[in-house]
Order: sequence, then structure tokens, then C-alpha cells
Amino acid sequence: MGMRNQTQVVEFVFLGFSGLPNSHIYLFLPFLTIYLVTMLGNLMILILIQLDASLHTPMYYFLSHLSCLDISLSSVTVPKILVNFLTQQQTVSYNQCLAQMYFLISFTATEAALLAVMAFDRYAAICKPLNYSRLMNSKVCTILAFATWVWGSLNATLHTALSTRLSFCGVNQIHHIYCDLPPLMKISCSDLHLNKLAVHIASIFVGGAPFLFTILSYCFIVSSILKIRSTAGKHKAFSTCASHLIVVVLYFGNALVNYNRPSTGYSLVTDTVISTMFCIITPILNPLIYSLRNKEVNGALKKVVRSWRTSKHPLTSY
Repeated sequence: MGMRNQTQVVEFVFLGFSGLPNSHIYLFLPFLTIYLVTMLGNLMILILIQLDASLHTPMYYFLSHLSCLDISLSSVTVPKILVNFLTQQQTVSYNQCLAQMYFLISFTATEAALLAVMAFDRYAAICKPLNYSRLMNSKVCTILAFATWVWGSLNATLHTALSTRLSFCGVNQIHHIYCDLPPLMKISCSDLHLNKLAVHIASIFVGGAPFLFTILSYCFIVSSILKIRSTAGKHKAFSTCASHLIVVVLYFGNALVNYNRPSTGYSLVTDTVISTMFCIITPILNPLIYSLRNKEVNGALKKVVRSWRTSKHPLTSY
């Protein structure tokens, strides 16, 4: 039955926090704090990479894109959640919902592709050190970074275009805390054959392929590291990959649980926790992981702090 014969939905109601009806105002401060720390942490990474010439390398160039993605991903979901906490109305308009879903799908797909590109960068640095400057020159890095954003945008465009065809038969309650494809499909009364086919194809090429490529890259990386004779050399090689590997495990692990869990058998509270971990907690962890575990980032941060303490502009050190 077409949309014209259905009760048209003009807004959706989020049920993710419905189990905490009197606690919305108390949830506002923790979510606001997480959002501000996410913004500050990722902005710090971006600023340090720009200011410190020693960080002008492919690895940190891609890290700057990762920070932009984390800022964008968090900004797609958290501000709307904060507004709803204040107004105590867990609603979103139909158009806002589709827009939120588009950017959410775009940024998550872009991040998966970017993490695979960062894995290739580590592979080239460790397994092909003599050819590294040729394999990962500035032109190649720019093309790879641009391609990840285009890839994510094309994926989101496909799913959003298919979602505009969905009818909801007057049902507007989403069992989620933000607009995403699976919960929208769950309440739709349309034929979902084409949408499900697109989701399955995307899960293979947008999610599975980058993950498998990353795993394959690290198989070659580990094999090369084990051939290094000196313990110091092995430790140094592992240390350059540690932060990225932790981020990969967190991101793909959360994505797997978020998008591939059974449609039934999970409580609304569990769904809310999983969704919060994927799109709200993960973006705050990435800058913490890179700043706490990375000596070069720590060194750049200390250098900037020393410059501020001596009342000198950070750029004068370079």
C-alpha cells in the first residue's frame, strides 16, 4: 500500500530513554560532559597535528580525518539528545530523522574505510619501509582520504533514498535514542526486500571488507615485526600500531554488536546502552587512546604547553 493511502508520519518519538521518565534532566549533564570532552579531545588532536611539524606524516594526516569524523559523528546524535532532555520531549521531525540517519550512516561508513586506510599506512611503513615515501606520498594520502568520505556519502545516499520510500502506517515510536536504519525498518509496514538487500550488500562491502582488509594488513605487519631481531626494534614497531589497533577493535566490535545483534531478545535498556557506546562513547575514546599511548602526540602536547607557559606562540618553535 502506498504512502498516500497511509497515515503519514510527520514526526517520530524516541523510546530509548522512556524507562527513565523522571531522570532526563539528570542525564543532561553527563551527556553534555561527554560531548564537550569529545569536542575538546578531538580538537586538541587536530590542533597538535597542525602546529607540530613532526606530526606532518601520513599516519597523523589520517588521524586528523579520524578526529573530524569523531567530532561529526558525535555532533549528529548528542545535541539532539541534549535538546530532548531539556524539553523532555523525545521527538524528531520526519525530515530531521532522515537527515540524522544520512549523516550517521555516512560518517560510520567513512570511519570504517578510514581505519582500513590507516591499516594500509601501517603496513606500508613496517612491511615496505624502503618504498614508504613513494607508496604514501601526499597526493596518494589526499586521494585515499577523499575517497573514504565519498564512499561513506554514496553509501548513505543509497540507504536514505530507499528509506524515503518507507511507509509507517501511523506508527511513529522508534525503539532507539536516535534515527538509524534498523529501527526505522523495524517499524515500517512497507515491503523491505530492497532495503534489506541494500543492507546486506553494504554489510559486506562497507563493513566486512574494511575489517577483513585491516585484519589482513595486521597479519602481514605482525609477520614482519616477528622477523625483527632486536627486542627494541620489535617494541618500537608494535608501539606505532598499538593505538590504531585498539581503535579498530573498539570501533568494529561496537559496530558488530550495534548492527548485527538479533532483532529480538534485547531489552530497550540494552539497546540504549549499545547505541550509546557506539555513537557517543567511542568518539570520546579515540583521542584519549592516541594521547595516552602515543609518545609523539604526548611530546607535541608538552611542547605546546611549554610554549604557552613561556608566553610564546607555539608556532615560533618551528
